Amino acid sequence: MRIGFGYDVHPLILERKLILGGEAIPYQKGLNGYSDADVLVHSLIDALLGAAGEGDIGQHFPDNDKRYKNISSLKLLENTYEILKRKKLIINNIDVSLVLEEPQIAPFALSMKNNIAQVLKISSEKVNIKSTTNEKMGFIGRKEGVASYCVVSLEDYTD
Repeated sequence: MRIGFGYDVHPLILERKLILGGEAIPYQKGLNGYSDADVLVHSLIDALLGAAGEGDIGQHFPDNDKRYKNISSLKLLENTYEILKRKKLIINNIDVSLVLEEPQIAPFALSMKNNIAQVLKISSEKVNIKSTTNEKMGFIGRKEGVASYCVVSLEDYTD
């Protein structure tokens, strides 16, 4: 069994779509970053790479590489899945915690789970997404950014 942990954070800005878990969430601000800045998927990628012993998201998808400018993070997740396949690793489960004051995530959680499960070719039952606020404290509490934490467990595939 292998365990991986991931964390990501991005600032919220005007005039950008809010993408979380591959879903466009209606909100007046979006996340700033080189790709689509999907903190949920970024934390997941880091957790998967960590469990696989493959470094981190910046090593595989650097923000100075024009191929990744404004790219969908689901595409980066697809590339991460290929790394897991090459290493013969199977995903047991994924648990994600988003931290943001608003908007409410619950109405979109099922779509996010399905997006992730489809890319990773697993059952959506293996994906858990939840959210919490920061109780109005710090940059998240001031609605200046969003953070995401993720834990995954993987297994080595044996024939």
